[in-house]
Amino acid sequence: MSKALIAAAIFVAISPVALAQKSASTDPLATRRGWELGVQVSDYRYEEPNVPAKISGVKAGVTGAYTYASASRWFFRADVRGAYGSLKYEGSGTLDSVPDWIFEAREVFGKDYFLRNGVSLSPFVGLGYRYLYNDLRGTTTSGAVGYQRYSSYFYVPLGLTSRFKAGGQWVFAPAIEYDYFIRGTQKTQFTDLARGFSDAVNKQDKGYGYRFSLMAENGSWAFGPWMHYWKIEDSDTVPIGFGFSGFEPKNETREYGLELKYRF
Repeated sequence: MSKALIAAAIFVAISPVALAQKSASTDPLATRRGWELGVQVSDYRYEEPNVPAKISGVKAGVTGAYTYASASRWFFRADVRGAYGSLKYEGSGTLDSVPDWIFEAREVFGKDYFLRNGVSLSPFVGLGYRYLYNDLRGTTTSGAVGYQRYSSYFYVPLGLTSRFKAGGQWVFAPAIEYDYFIRGTQKTQFTDLARGFSDAVNKQDKGYGYRFSLMAENGSWAFGPWMHYWKIEDSDTVPIGFGFSGFEPKNETREYGLELKYRF
């Protein structure tokens, strides 16, 4: 709860400042105002090293965003992302064609600072939500039976975007971000296994994430590589029936991708 209060205080403190400003200039080194639509493709890998278990494969996704930028260099950005993949499970046997969905929604506030050498720095802070669903129902090659999983993360993104001219109309915009993990909830649907079991709803409160991207911008278009990483520790443990207990093991998620975006 204390982590959530800290995040809310940051969000409330900075939002009136950002929203009270006028529209921004069209400086290519400044955060740009407007709507964006994008498409992504990525290589996704989720691992539980102590079990061990892995879910991996290719995902395709779409993104959308709106950015408000003021004349006094403050900006606000809201963005969403949805991605899907038909992945492979490897653990107690293997299972192909595992449906896997990710949905993310974020809001960040920040400010542009222009340096004398033609470079801008744009620190930002905000709130983020990540939802994941995968459907492991079926029987693996070893005879193990799977179940559905639902995962939710709340976090505070703390990051920095830089922009610098690269000749002609091109601008390079690298960005780095640390994701401060507030809390997570993991629902494992053990009722898919057999009657008498109950679903496990586990709480996660330790972990972190980080992100990196390198976008090349030219007019309304931008493209480039990106990566997302999460490391989450063991959850609490809850009873699931027949004298058994369930928990979400320590896990890591790595996702590497390419994105193409259009601003209008």
